[in-house]
Amino acid sequence: MSSSFLITAQALQARLAQNPANVLVCDCRFDLVDPDLGQRAYDVSHLPGAVYVDLGRSLSGEKNGRNGRHPLPDADVFAKILATLGVNHDTLIVAVDAQGGLYGSRLWWLARWVGHANVVVLDGGMAAWEKAGYTLTAAQPAARPLGNFKRSTSLVVSVELANMQAGLGRADRLIVDARAGDRFQGQNETLDPIAGHIPGAASRPVKDNLNDDGTFKAPEVLRAELSKLLGAHPAKDLVASCGSGVSACHLLLALELAGMSGGALYGGSWSEWSSQPNAPIETGPSRVNG
Repeated sequence: MSSSFLITAQALQARLAQNPANVLVCDCRFDLVDPDLGQRAYDVSHLPGAVYVDLGRSLSGEKNGRNGRHPLPDADVFAKILATLGVNHDTLIVAVDAQGGLYGSRLWWLARWVGHANVVVLDGGMAAWEKAGYTLTAAQPAARPLGNFKRSTSLVVSVELANMQAGLGRADRLIVDARAGDRFQGQNETLDPIAGHIPGAASRPVKDNLNDDGTFKAPEVLRAELSKLLGAHPAKDLVASCGSGVSACHLLLALELAGMSGGALYGGSWSEWSSQPNAPIETGPSRVNG
């Protein structure tokens, strides 16, 4: 069990004081209903030296109407985005948000997807930084020199639509949906035209990974809860899904924290799945593991 993909506010402050040139803080705040909210919040105040990294512009690729609301970016393009931000091969990337790591975990997963291992999420996000008594600023950081990072071997697993369609109902696959329970069941759907979930999926909302203060639960607690969810499945059988491939990354981070590596991301998630002609869907509560 591990917490190596998280960093506390105190540890981040120490790293910034020791070697700020080797740390890149990325402000990932976002709102699915108001996509410009994160940028506006960043402009008002952010961690000193932080750059804003937008979900729609930097952490997603081009939409075509059938590939979901936040399709994965091209891997080579995303690696170049990191280098443009000043990322070197040894740079510590710190993802920060105000939503319990919901959007920061997308950056965490994408960085590992293109082979950058040194990436963490600020545990507790903006609230934890402020609670620790550290300052915020509205000042824009100076641009960094072009970094030397280049795409390398991926450290994570992803699956695409065709794989999901072919694997539906397989005994060696467990789809776990990270959306809120009401959306999973097909209720209160406001983001996608069709409500429901992929047939056979289990439900594990993002909030179940967190304590009341927005920090991640202890590794041993996550391991106990996720082991119950997996049942007889090893972690490598799990495919994380959600609405558009964002909160699914949060689930994969929780698995890593629990020491249960190997799960895959279905990047298109429900927004891609449900946009396909005659896509099979289910509604109602999960039938998996009770």
